[in-house]
Amino acid sequence: WQLVKLLGEGNLTRVYQSRPADAPSSQPAAYVVKLLRKEWWRDPQAIEVQRREAWVGSQVSHPNLVPVLSASVKEPPFFVVMPKLEGANLAQILAEQGRLDVPVALWIARQTADALAALFGATSMIHADVKPANILVSPTGHATLLDFGFAQAPSEGWHWSTRPLAGTLAYIAPEMVTSALAADPRADVYSLGVTLYEMLAGRRPFESDDPGELAMLQRATKPADIRQHRPDLPEPVAALVHSMLAKDPLRRPDTARELARQLVRLEIDSFALR
Repeated sequence: WQLVKLLGEGNLTRVYQSRPADAPSSQPAAYVVKLLRKEWWRDPQAIEVQRREAWVGSQVSHPNLVPVLSASVKEPPFFVVMPKLEGANLAQILAEQGRLDVPVALWIARQTADALAALFGATSMIHADVKPANILVSPTGHATLLDFGFAQAPSEGWHWSTRPLAGTLAYIAPEMVTSALAADPRADVYSLGVTLYEMLAGRRPFESDDPGELAMLQRATKPADIRQHRPDLPEPVAALVHSMLAKDPLRRPDTARELARQLVRLEIDSFALR
């Protein structure tokens, strides 16, 4: 692969706009190579994140899930290849706009719920890292769920504190904070609930720079009524957001597919708000 342009980087990876190695320089660089940083090439956990993303991304095919087209995960350099999608991630959009119109927020949430349902249906795995930075929104509003590196089966216990990155703590479900108990699809419902709250309110339900305090808030503190931040929000929308944020997984929508059905109804009801 020709690495044409650095698009971004994190603690684990660098992301490059790329084209095939044998392609002429005149060919558009229509791919993304996500390359594990060299300092992690001997770290089994970091390599497992890359391998997991490659496997999950090759198993799913859905309009709202990014496909993995190629990968090198057996020996360095470790990387995965995906198509380059147009748009900005939801975290960037929220940083610029503060909050979104109700119909737009519901539309993005419903597309993400559809993606989660397809992911679980194809792999029996939850995403386990749903957050605005992992949702790409195109100029037309199409949402694509990214980054399968932390995906896990419900039979697995992967405690947040063992992850190479802790950037998901503001969105992680309480049951994944308290212990290494196995999580099920309702953990993704919670994370999407935090994301939807942020889209509608312009802020997350829990804010802290201290990981320990943030973990405690996720575990034991009831979020403020979202209508304190968005008084015009229809009651059924507020009720769904808070059901998604229930501390007890049994009080949340059972599955991403059920959540998508509820969001569709609210989407239809919100058309008049456009």
